[in-house]
Parts: sequence; structure tokens; C-alpha cells
Amino acid sequence: MTIDKTFDPAAIEAKWYAHWESTGAFRPERPDAEPYTIVNPPPNVTGSLHIGHALDNTLQDILIRHARLQGKDALWVVGTDHAGIATQMVVERQLNARQQKRTDFTREEFIAKVWEWKTESGGEITGQLRRLGCSMDWENERFTMDEGFSKAVIKVFVDLYNQKLLYRDKRLVNWDPGLKTAISDLEVETREINGKFWHFKYPLEDGSGFISVATTRPETMLADMAVAVNPSDERYAHLVGKNVRLPITGRLIPIVTDEHADPELGSGAVKITPGHDFNDFEVGKRAGFKASDMFNMLDGEGRVVQTSDGLIPQEYIGQYRFGIEGEPTNARKMVVEAMDALGFLEKVEDRVIQTPFGDRSGQVIEPWLTDQWYVDAETLAKPAIEAVRSGAIDIVPKSWEKTYFNWMENIQPWCVSRQLWWGHRIPAWYGPDGTPFVELDEAAALAAAKAHYGKAVELIQDEDVLDTWFSSALWPFSTLGWPEDTKEVRRYYPGSVLVTGFDIIFFWVARMMMMSMHFMEGEVPFKDVYIHALVRDEHGQKMSKSKGNVLDPLDLTAKYGADALRFTLVAMAAQGRDLKLSENRIESYRNFATKLWNASRFLEMNGGVTPSLPDTVNEPVNQWILSEFNSTTQQTALAIESYKFNEAADTLYHFVWNQYCDWYVEFIKPVLADSEETRLVAAYVLHQTLHLLSPFMPFITEELNAKLFGRDKMLMVADWPTAAA
Repeated sequence: MTIDKTFDPAAIEAKWYAHWESTGAFRPERPDAEPYTIVNPPPNVTGSLHIGHALDNTLQDILIRHARLQGKDALWVVGTDHAGIATQMVVERQLNARQQKRTDFTREEFIAKVWEWKTESGGEITGQLRRLGCSMDWENERFTMDEGFSKAVIKVFVDLYNQKLLYRDKRLVNWDPGLKTAISDLEVETREINGKFWHFKYPLEDGSGFISVATTRPETMLADMAVAVNPSDERYAHLVGKNVRLPITGRLIPIVTDEHADPELGSGAVKITPGHDFNDFEVGKRAGFKASDMFNMLDGEGRVVQTSDGLIPQEYIGQYRFGIEGEPTNARKMVVEAMDALGFLEKVEDRVIQTPFGDRSGQVIEPWLTDQWYVDAETLAKPAIEAVRSGAIDIVPKSWEKTYFNWMENIQPWCVSRQLWWGHRIPAWYGPDGTPFVELDEAAALAAAKAHYGKAVELIQDEDVLDTWFSSALWPFSTLGWPEDTKEVRRYYPGSVLVTGFDIIFFWVARMMMMSMHFMEGEVPFKDVYIHALVRDEHGQKMSKSKGNVLDPLDLTAKYGADALRFTLVAMAAQGRDLKLSENRIESYRNFATKLWNASRFLEMNGGVTPSLPDTVNEPVNQWILSEFNSTTQQTALAIESYKFNEAADTLYHFVWNQYCDWYVEFIKPVLADSEETRLVAAYVLHQTLHLLSPFMPFITEELNAKLFGRDKMLMVADWPTAAA
């Protein structure tokens, strides 16, 4: 099998991947070997491969291929996340293009359309992962909405509810008026916008004067419930306990003390709107307001509604909170104009404001008081905190432990309900008086309701679905068949390592720890967590479409080959340091692949194709290259096992380019034809080097192994080299 004169990645990549997959090379079928498990962070079913995915999955592929070469029973769990909001948006956009909308259909009809889209178009990213060379166990691909996974999700919800670790409560959430659902903090994008700071005078009830407050959201004064001053602020000590009469609504609200009020900021007095600000919500609770009594002045679209005390003037009802295209006025404009007319507008300052936006809708997020389902995250977090403190789980690099502990030790109740149709519908049914019956299915809920009421009653199921992070938190054990007692659960749980980006340490990694330890009898879901950095452009800027600096891994793969892209990402993946990626770097590693290709052709043309060591090695040049190879083998293995991927790549690069190609090949050219020892050693070292390189550059190494050495055994299922005696 002659090696082609020119290295053409495209010609070999599709061929080899199809061969690996069709021969079951990715399946863990070594029942007597030590198990080694990685669960892949499930990409969104709507997603496509971006450069961060390319890095994340390349690192995992190196670990899993290395484990296979070590003879381990290696399982790389693969699957996709149903991505509630993103997927629903995709299908709704398709409907909108046909002048239809979701509410034109029943819930069941719409969900059927989502499944239809998923079957036809969903999961594009799984094909892209194949192009990158990811050796995942596709025969057991999972989806967070498949039947088995859904069974696990419902069981976890019901069990947590029965254990008093999941409950319904009225609290503030990040509300997206565009999507009309609560969203997680991860889906909130904070931007700096040019805004204003309005200073208002609030008159004291007794007519003795005013207290000044400042706000960036004047419309929320319609739902103010207090004014807070710092307890150490002597300027206002004589006013504490008095009331102000709120302009426009006429509502009497108290002046209270709270550490939240900063004497150095503005007037030192702050208006408190507990139903529309996270800080104000906590101040309101400390001031004695129950959540059920806090005012909510907006509907799900961000329009003014009447508060429970009925004091908002009628002309404000139905107005959007602030400017919206096509609307002549809005609540903000009306409030400012009214305060000015009443003589209560002191001044207006221009100010840059940190403003939260929904990352998908582009709408300004509204802290909104609503009834949602919550998980008692504080209780579940305690074992997960201890697991890291005790070393049962190692976070690499260690510097991320501080971030982890900071989040976990200040954890808030986790809102797990979403106002969507696509997702795991919450298994709660309500009786005539609103009593919830949380059961595995409707039949069980009806039975529970009959026992509760003493007669059969009609129940209405909760309309909400579960947060996507809730189901993905079960990924380490539900993908193995839990809640059934499967052999996969017994063999492959816990996992060996989790590889992920720092941006989801809390939203996914920590939640997997919490859920796994709770439902798997305290056993951690993985022993190590490797946190990799961001891939930035060559100038260190974060990649974004708006900046025009995005590097598409699929384009780069087509241009330079998957091996070159993979090796570039790995060579730059130093612990704790962002990657500055440029096409020049990828091109240089494409040249590295070509160097390896040409060295293999040289050996083929000179008869060195028998990769076995002679009984004795006498030539100093051969002793030297074997010594260098031994050192490279040990250093590479040690670097991989300590997650120092860039050091492994650097070691291999310098051995192949410098020691083997530039020095050894040049040394042996004059003697190769006459020295069988040299031909054997040259072939042996190159053959074993292909083994070392194969986790990093799987395509070119598999091709050269087959063509040069004609081995029936693929590198995929070969053995990791041992040091030559």
C-alpha cells in the first residue's frame, strides 16, 4: 500500500471515521479491564460545532483514546440536550415564516412539530463531532427527552418533592418578556447601555419635607413599598419609621433602615420595589413584607397591570414599561413627565447602566415576582462542597476551586420551572382548591386526589416544563440507564473525568455533583473535573459574529484537516490560560502533519517497514533515538494523565520534528541501505510514535499505520507504547 506523494486530509478522514464506527471500535467491550468513563457535555440539539466545542471535545477524545490504548474499558457517553428555549424558538420561527404562531395549535400539536423538526434537522452537531474525529459511543447515543431519560427526570422531581427538597414558592426570577418565560442566570447577558439617573423627591406624609431618591427605572415607582436608608446614616435618623406619600399613586410607604442603602451613593436613600429588583426583594423581606404581599406591576409582556392595592392610575394600565417600537408612549415616559409636572423631579443625569438582556430574545430582562418551582439547592450543595474539600473530586486547575466554593456556599434556591411547551412537563396536578398532587403519572395523581378529597375529582396538570439544566444535571447516571439497576450503571459509574469550560461550573458541573451524590448514595459522579480556558482570536479578543473574528472549526477542518486543527488547539491548551488562535498556527501544524507524512514516505522508499526491534542495538545513533523515544513516551503519558495537554503536544512535536525527522533521518541516510538494525529501529520508532500521536492526530496516524506497516490491528484498538529496553 504505497503512501501517496501528497498528504490530503480530506481523502482519509471520512474513510477512516466510517471504518472505525462501522467496526464498533468506539464500543467499550473489555469486560475484564479497568473501566474508564467520560460523559460528554451534551450539546444543544439546535447547536452547531463552534471553536469552544472543538477544543472541549478534542481534549476528551485524547483522554478516551489514550485510555483505550492503555487497555482500559473506555466509554465516552454521547448525546444531545433538548434545549427547551432554543429548540422552541427554532420551531416557532419556522411557523412565523408561514404566518403561523404556536398558539394556533394545541400543545400536543406543537410538540409533535418539534419532534418532527428534531427527526429531520436536529442533531446536526453530532455529524460535525464525527468530522472532528471524536470517538464516542454512538451506539448508545442519548437525548434528554428520550423515553428512558424522561422517566429518570420525572422520578427525580417526585422524589425531591416527597423529600421536601423541591417546593413551589413566590420569588423573583429573571423574566424574559420576549420569550415569556423565566430564564437562568446563564441566559442573561449584561451589557453597558447609555441611560439616565432620575432624582425624585418623595414628600413626607406629615408635610414636613421630602426625602430624595434616585433611580434608573422610574416606572417601577408605581410599585414602591418602602424607602431605605443606612442605619448608620445620621442624616435620616429622625425620619426612620415615618411614611412618605408616594407621588402618582398616593400610597403610604415606610422609611426603613437597611445595610443595602449606601450613604455614599446618591442621596443615600433608595426606593424599594421588592417585586421588581433582586436586592429590593431581600430588603423587603428584611423589612417584614411577605412575598405574597409584594406588588407586581407588570404582566408577562412587560406591560403595567394594577397592583393589589388598586392605586395605580388607570391611564398607566396596559402601558409598556419603557419604549417599544410603534407605541407613542410608555410607563417610564409618563412617570417622568408626571413627576416633573408635580415638581418632584430634581434632576436627570446621564449614566452608563449595566443592563440585563435575554441572550436569545434580546429583550431587557425584568426581575419578576411569580410562582415557580424551586429546588432546595443549599441542602443538596453540602455534600458536593465536602466532596471537593475532601479531595473526592479534584478540580483542575486548582484555581477554579475558589470560584466553585464561592458559588456553592452562597447558593440560592434553584428555579426549575419554565413557561414553555417543549420540555419535561412538570408532574404536578392541581385539585379544585389548588392543592398540588406530585406523582409519577396522572393515574397516580388521580388516586392521591381521591384519597385526599374522599371522592374522584378533576385535576389540571401544571402547564410549565422543567429547566433544561434540571434534566442535564442527571447526565452522569441517567445516561447509563438509571433508575433501572443496569449493568452499565454498576460498571461505568462514577465517571473518571469531566472536561468542560469554566462558564458552566455552577450551572451544570455543580448541579451534576448535587444530583448525582443525592441519588447515587453519596457517590461522586466523576473523580476529576478539568476546566479548560476560552479560545480567543489571535489578539486575545473574545470571538463574536459582531466583531467578525469567529473562526469556524468546520471551515478550518476543510482547509487544513481535522488533525491539524486538533493538534493546534491542544498545543495551545495550557492550564488556566486562554488560547489565542490564528490560522497561521493551524497552518504550521498542518506542516507538522506533512513532515510526518514525508518521513513515512522516506522510510517506505528505503525498505524500513518492519517495526520490530533487533535483539541487540549496537549503533549509537539507534541507541540515541530509542532513548529519546523512551523519554517521549514517559513524558507524553505523564502529561496526559495530569491534564497538561499542551506539554504532551509539545513533547511529541519536538520529538517528531527535531529528534526523528531533522536529526535521526539525516544521520541514517548514508547507512540505511546497508544496516538492517537501522531499518528495524527506524521503523519501530516511527510505528510506536504513530501510537503516541494517535490520540492527538487520529486520522493521519491510522492512515500511515495501515499503509506503511500494513497492520490488521487499527491504532484505535492497539496498545500504548512501553519503553524499549
